[in-house]
Amino acid sequence: MTEITKMSSKGQVVIPYDMRKDLGLDTGSTLVVSRTDDLILLKKVQIPDPKEEFKKLTKWGQEFAKKKGIKEEDVMKIIHKGRGIKGA
Repeated sequence: MTEITKMSSKGQVVIPYDMRKDLGLDTGSTLVVSRTDDLILLKKVQIPDPKEEFKKLTKWGQEFAKKKGIKEEDVMKIIHKGRGIKGA
């Protein structure tokens, strides 16, 4: 599918509706822009939400610790010892 579009004075380009629909592009969709000579390429990308990734990592860590029998207080002691905090 080929379409013709124009660039605005602000450098904005309209992606035709059918292309946006087919690719599932919505307001806020992330695109990578790359260039080779006079060719400009737009590619849809999915960047993970850092908060969601942290939640997944935390859940994995908790499950791993539980399977290994590691307790939170054990981890805190190791952290304090590594930081040189007295009473650890």
